[in-house]
This record gives sequence, structure tokens and C-alpha cells, in this order.
Amino acid sequence: MEWDRDWVGVRASIALTFAVAAMSVGTGILNISTTAAGPLAEFVPPMVRQTVGFTGALTGFLTLAGAFMLRSRYRAGWYLTVTMLPLTAVQGLLQASEYSYPLVVLSLVSLPVVALNRRTFDNDLDLTTTQIAATASLVAAQAYGTAGTYALREEFQGVDSLTDAFYYTLVTGSTVGYGDIYAQTEQARLFAMSAILLSVASFAVALGVVLTPMIEARFSAALGRMTEQQLDTLENHVLVLGYGDLTEPILEELETQAAFVVITDDETATRRLTNHDVHVLTADPSDEDPLRSAGIDRAQAAIAATQNDADDALAILTARELNPDLHIAAGVTQRENVSKLKRAGADTVISPAAIGGHLLVESALGRGDGEREASDLLGE
Repeated sequence: MEWDRDWVGVRASIALTFAVAAMSVGTGILNISTTAAGPLAEFVPPMVRQTVGFTGALTGFLTLAGAFMLRSRYRAGWYLTVTMLPLTAVQGLLQASEYSYPLVVLSLVSLPVVALNRRTFDNDLDLTTTQIAATASLVAAQAYGTAGTYALREEFQGVDSLTDAFYYTLVTGSTVGYGDIYAQTEQARLFAMSAILLSVASFAVALGVVLTPMIEARFSAALGRMTEQQLDTLENHVLVLGYGDLTEPILEELETQAAFVVITDDETATRRLTNHDVHVLTADPSDEDPLRSAGIDRAQAAIAATQNDADDALAILTARELNPDLHIAAGVTQRENVSKLKRAGADTVISPAAIGGHLLVESALGRGDGEREASDLLGE
């Protein structure tokens, strides 16, 4: 019941945040071009109303980013959201329009809902070194361009303030280049060329860092492959070598007990498992490269149970060679192959058919309660 309440709270937090984001963008755009008519209009200067209308749209997009992060249970998304909600409410008041008051109410209602569900958003936002470097380079290039342009403002046409300098650097780096601000001297042109090289390059790198993982994740999901980032984060996990009739019950048991990765060259199985959010690496489990990619040196155990003893033996041989200390368990189809799988490197070899047959015979002859024994084995 507690889990249900948590889930309802999470869904409510995410839904309300999405609603606030959409309303903030909409009212922000609407209030840029409309005249304020609310009861607070006479107390708010026109310039402030127009400015917060514009920034209201921007904060709406930031709130939308927070909502997407909440969907992945990121703690950073929670911090961003609880910061943006009161800011959105304040902006709604300063917009001083009757269109803004529903936004104010919704923001204030959403804030305690999101705040009270803080403990459910506990995933860390793990940024790679590349992502951190790309972000830092983008910020540094923007700072360099803004500071330099402002310092040389007398040599630029149209630069009178830091806002003008920031605007010039931003449109230059994004390759928009409206042409309303331009260098007038040789020194300014040299600086502008350096700013172009740095800012355009940083924008390109930042976009690549953001878009590449998204595209890679889409292709990986479609093809049943794990991304490099997913593979790098694996540790103390279980490798399931191959896929067969015994694999589904094995995965059901592992789901609540340990992280795991299925390695199989069965593309039909990989698509089905990927649709159920199971980590799958599409490859032959008897090859060395996929086992290394799946972090066999960091794994705690491996399981081979495909109902093809020959394939299992090859996968076990490879796994044992790559990690001599790995605990390997195997399910054997034919009892005479138990010793063979042990010689291949399996620590534990179990015959599900033999166990099932034994329990059935014991029950049929009245020598025991096979059903109860099976339930005990399953922990039911």
C-alpha cells in the first residue's frame, strides 16, 4: 500500500510539473504581446511585465526539463522543479494579467506535492567526463565572448551593455548572426574571429554530446543492444549466457535479487526482452568480446541454461577463461552431460528435468508432498 501511495505521488508530481511547464510557456508567450488587465497591473511597471512574460516562457522550458528528469527519478530534477515552481508563481504575479493567475495557483498547488515526494526522486544524475567537459567549454566560450565583446564595446557597432555583449556572443555561437552587431576595427575583428571559432565549436560539441546518446539509445533499443554508458556502469551483476526455455523463470528470480545482463544471438528474444526493459547484449555468449563488454571481470556470477548443453559448454569455457574466479551455474538438459559441463568450468550443474521428475514420482507414490517441496524451493 505504501508503494502504491508513493507511485501515485510520483505520477501526480510529474503530471503537475508538466502542466505548469506547458501553462508557463503558453502564458509567457501570450503576455508578451497582450496588455495586462489584472488587478495588479497598475502596480507593475510595463517593462517588468513584458520582461517576465518573455522569461516566463524560458522558465517554462526549464520546468519542462525538470519534469522529464522527474520521470527518471533524478534528484537533480527534483531540485530544479522545486526551484522553478515558486519562481513561476512569482513571474505569474508580475505578469499582472488575468491569464497568469491560473498559472500562479497551479504552481503553488504543485509545489507541496513535489516537495512531499522528495524521497522518491533519489537517482543520481551521472554525467560522463565528456558531458561535463562539453558543458564547461560552452560556458567558458560564452563567458569569453561576452567579456571580450563588452571590453571592446567601443570598437563594436551596437554594443552598449553586457546584455548586448551576451546577445552578440550567443547569436554568433549559434551561427544565427543577425548582423545588427558587428566589429568596426581590426582588433575587434580579430577578437570576433576567435570568439566565432571557440563558441561555434563549443555549441557543436555540446549538441553532439546531448544528441549522440539519445540516438544511440534509440538504435540500441531497436536492435536489442546496450549502450556503452550502460555497459560501463555494470558492476557485481549476473551474466545470463544464452536464451532458452529456462531463461524466463531465471530472469523472474533475478529481477528482485540482482542486476543482470542477457547475452544471446537470438534477435527475436532480444527485441522481446528489450521491450520489457531487460538489459540485453545481442551477441554469441561463447565469444570473448561481448563477455568483456558485459563486464565479466566485474560480474559476481554467470548462468548458462539454454537447453542446449553444447552451446552452454562453449559459453562456460569462455567465461571461465576470462574470469577464473567467477561463480558459474549451469542447467543441464541431459544428465549424462553434468560431468562435461563441470569439466568445462561450471561450479554448479543442476538438472531441472531430473529434479522435476523426482518430485513427481515421490508425489505419485505417496512418499512425500512434491508440490509443497517445489513451493519451498521457490520460496512460496
